[in-house]
Formats: sequence, structure tokens, C-alpha cells
Amino acid sequence: MNSPLLNLQTRVGTLGLVIACSLVSLPSATAQVVPGTGARVENLGDDFEDPNWSYTLNLPKSSRNIDKDVRQPLGFSSNNRWFESAKRGTPDLVQRVDTPAGGLSGSTGAMLLRSRDTGVPGRPSHESQQDDFLLRGANISVNNSPSVVVRVYLPPFEEWEPYTDVSFGMRAGVRGPMTKTEAEWEKFDLELGREPERRRNRRGFFKGRLSNRPITRTEAYYPGFFIQFNSKNDPRFQEDSAVFVVRADTNGHDFLGPQIKQTGWWTLGMSFTPDGRVHYYARPGVEDLTPADHIASHLPYGTKCESFYTFFFNVCSQDNGRSWSTPWIIDDCWVYQMPAYQAASRR
Repeated sequence: MNSPLLNLQTRVGTLGLVIACSLVSLPSATAQVVPGTGARVENLGDDFEDPNWSYTLNLPKSSRNIDKDVRQPLGFSSNNRWFESAKRGTPDLVQRVDTPAGGLSGSTGAMLLRSRDTGVPGRPSHESQQDDFLLRGANISVNNSPSVVVRVYLPPFEEWEPYTDVSFGMRAGVRGPMTKTEAEWEKFDLELGREPERRRNRRGFFKGRLSNRPITRTEAYYPGFFIQFNSKNDPRFQEDSAVFVVRADTNGHDFLGPQIKQTGWWTLGMSFTPDGRVHYYARPGVEDLTPADHIASHLPYGTKCESFYTFFFNVCSQDNGRSWSTPWIIDDCWVYQMPAYQAASRR
């Protein structure tokens, strides 16, 4: 469900059909909560305006998802809002920079994220890997319709890592009830590096068998956006282009969102409503999101979202020891929420 990295190079045609079918049955965007609605939650986000903002890299980075090694201590920001992922490590370059032209009015600082060695430190995999940049979050019930908004600067296509692949992700950490058999839960726990929670020991012939009865647990999952680059160096594409990939639909499948026809600043957002749905929005520029910017609404993995607790960014590279990722710049990333009674009235 939470794979180390999307690779959609051979699935573009099929996914185009998926998005076309998915959007037909979506509820009206006006029935949703537009990201940014309500009050901004202080300390759950950043505008990077502090000229003394810094990030401590504690290399070598963690790579638990590949070799089970968490290399403490983890990286962290000077304002204690951002930190390295114990699972996948931190971008190799985390640096406050001047806000690129066309950014939010009055913004003087933004955050550059870039990586080269996205796999196991010192051991290039020559495969797509990713690093994470995590917000230190807080639990918010979907009864408050939490949402997250971020401005992302897409550099000119000639500055992107020249491979057809996913390059960047904006994702949320949410929780909801999932139902699986004991065998499925054991596989799930092992993939996360956890001791299986539901393993049973039985006597005689049945010792060690796992039942097929359904068991429901509240677990974390990670819906969001990815940006996939389609390189003109790839014979399938005549020119450089990019596309949003959305994670995920009710069956847990990623699907194509809008084509990206212009670089520069984009505004991305996600909202989480009392009906358990996740709503995805995007628009070019830095203006506030509107109902017209709605892309899709889903119950990812067939799971009703019950609470939101964080958001984070993925920075991807080919992990070949020499090729740097696309330089990604983010700004004005914030969580918003509404009073529970107000959110309920919008259902």
C-alpha cells in the first residue's frame, strides 16, 4: 500500500482510462471542503520566513525500508517542525532560499529540497528511490475537516532529472479502520518492520496456522499527489512534460490526474471530511484554491479516514551515485481546520 516509490512508466495508457472513469461518478466539488477553509493551525506548517531557519543533516541517513537500518540521530530543523524519516531518510540538500519569482506576495524565503543518494548510503541501487521530509504533526479528527495547502515551485523542464519517473510527492498521514485476515495482517506488519500482532500458536496439527477470519484495526495510510516527469529522452515522448498521479482510489490503485502544461508555481491541497473521504485539489499559480480546482474525491484503499496527523514530501532520484534529483522548492505549507459543528453542517 505504501510502496517505496511509484513507477508508472509502463502504465500511463491504462491509468489514463482509470482517471477518465473515476471522475464520472465523483460528487460535486461544491459539496467538498476546499483546502484552506477554516483557521490555520499554528505550528502545523511553515512559511520559511525566519532568516535563521536551518536544518541539521545527521548523515549517513536512515534507510530502514531497504536494509532495516535506522541510523540515529535523525535530521531535524531548527524550529523543530521538520524531521528526517526513520523509514527512508532525509533529502541530501535542505536549504532555505530566496522565494522564486511569482511566489506569494511578501514571501522572502522558501525551502529547497534535493537529493542524490536516495537509497542505502554508499550503496547506489541504480533504481528509483526516495527521501522524505516530514512535518511534526498532531492528531485532528475529520469531524473538524482538516486540510493542508502547499505552494510548490516546478522548475523549467530542462532542469529536471532527465528520466521518465516520479520525481516529487506531497502526501498526508491519516488513520482509519482496515479489515484483513490474520495472514494479511502478518504480511502487513512484517512489511512495516513490526512484530506481527495477530499471530496465533495452536496445538497439534494446527500449530502456527493463521485464521481467515476478518480482523479490523485502525492503521495509518498515506494518500497524496505525485508528480511524474515524462522525459523527451524517452522514445515514448516527443517532448518533456509532466503529470499528476493521485494516490489512491477505493481499490488502492494510483491514477492519473491533470497534465502539467506549465512550470513555475502551483498550489496543491488535500482535505479530509467527516464522511471519511479524501479530496484532492491543484491549480497553477499561488492563488487560494477554489471548488473549480477539485481533481477527485475517494476513500483510498476502501478505508474511511477518521483522523489526520501529518503531511510530508517525497523527493525522488535514480540513486545512481551521480544524478541529482529535480530541485524542488516548497513554500507556505499549512494545516487548516474548522470547528466540528461547522464541518458537520457541510456534510
